[in-house]
Amino acid sequence: MPLHADFLRLPIAHRALHDRAAGRPENSREAIAAAVAAGYAIEIDIQPAADGVPMAFHDYDLRRLTGMPGRIAGLTSGKLGALRLCGGDTGIPTLAEVLRIVAGRVPLLVEIKDQDGALGPRVGALERAVAQVLAEYSGPVAVMSFNPHSVAAFHAAAPEIPVGLTTSAYRPEDWGLIPAATRDRLREIPDYATLDACFVSHEAGDLDRARIAELRQAGAAILCWTIRSPEAEAEARRIADNVTFEGYPAGLPA
Repeated sequence: MPLHADFLRLPIAHRALHDRAAGRPENSREAIAAAVAAGYAIEIDIQPAADGVPMAFHDYDLRRLTGMPGRIAGLTSGKLGALRLCGGDTGIPTLAEVLRIVAGRVPLLVEIKDQDGALGPRVGALERAVAQVLAEYSGPVAVMSFNPHSVAAFHAAAPEIPVGLTTSAYRPEDWGLIPAATRDRLREIPDYATLDACFVSHEAGDLDRARIAELRQAGAAILCWTIRSPEAEAEARRIADNVTFEGYPAGLPA
């Protein structure tokens, strides 16, 4: 399935239109509503609650975003929803709540966070849960992950939803927990064709990689992460079809 055209037309708000100082923590209801109101596409992250419910949350640990110790997978969705996010007035939303807020008005890019621990094959439960939640959603949506096994598991459960890979230069200093052999393999994005993917979201500082040019020539949509200034956006758009941004107001099409 190809990406909806608006994924390439509307800048994508990274973890929604977040600004903690303005009361909009990342991946929060407030940030999601603000992105919709502004007319941006939205990127969110998904982690599982203890009861398997997909939650909009980036980290594996709760402390940075809630001030509470412990892992997100250690609490039920109800308890996570009752935790107030730092800088906001609400708790961690479920994916289903995100869908109700967005309601098809802007594109939604869903990143499933790796549950294997080393971008390996021990995945499947979260991917199936996300597919189940998205089954009745009619708005423009796409799903991606750094873990190719995760993308494969989701695509098997929901073949009608476009999928892609979140990709990176995989520098050792940034990915020290991932085995070197895995980093070396994934760096060249070898799984793109076998996953029936239609896009990548690539690390902005590595967009000049030859493999990105090859994929673009073959018809892949090229998104990128994470852009934090108009100058960086202009540079990225020399190669990328669209940007995932934060910290400044990306320009919207006329």
